[in-house]
Amino acid sequence: MISELNESQREVLDISHRVISEVKKVIIGKDDVIIKMLLAILAGGHVLIEDIPGVGKTTLALAFSKALSLDYNRVQFTPDVLPTDITGFMMFNAQTNKFEYKKGAAMTNLFLADEINRTSSKTQSALLEVMEEGKVTVDSVTYQMPDPYIVIATQNPVGSVGTHMLPESQMDRFIIRITMGYPSLENEIDMLKSKNINQSTDSIKPVAKAGQLSQAIKTVDEVYVSDLVFLNT
Repeated sequence: MISELNESQREVLDISHRVISEVKKVIIGKDDVIIKMLLAILAGGHVLIEDIPGVGKTTLALAFSKALSLDYNRVQFTPDVLPTDITGFMMFNAQTNKFEYKKGAAMTNLFLADEINRTSSKTQSALLEVMEEGKVTVDSVTYQMPDPYIVIATQNPVGSVGTHMLPESQMDRFIIRITMGYPSLENEIDMLKSKNINQSTDSIKPVAKAGQLSQAIKTVDEVYVSDLVFLNT
């Protein structure tokens, strides 16, 4: 099967193996979650992680950003976060006598929207354009996001104090919603034995570049899928 792959597809497979190996250094016993996250990224989509605090959601996102050499920004979403914190804003420069665009947190390769369901609907709406079209519009001027562009959002379970349900328009922007869950007893014992329970993502080495990820996403997008695949499901 591997022998039938072309050079670009082999490169995607090689990058995938290297990234998974690096992320597994800090995310133990969650191989299925790591693979799903990588598949979503290679498909050019955004990811929503729904789970209780403390299971490694933020660590997972940061691990991917380091393994893939991606610029990374994180915003802790609270009721007082403003749309301009996400998209950026125009500021007057007295020296040049002109208004200049100041980048928002979303202007990066990988944007982590932490606890997205704790902020206002107005702030959430600031993500709709950027997640769908890969750009933001500020004062009638449109700015393109870097390539590649990925949004990973986390949310606490609906019903937790201070949370509310995401609107359908926001949910539609995510290609997948995953749950991490607590590690198994065996994995907890392994973490304690290896002293990895508080291991920093500093141990993760960059194994791919942003340009390589962009090319991998294009390669995956060009894979031919026969109609028979859909007819047999």
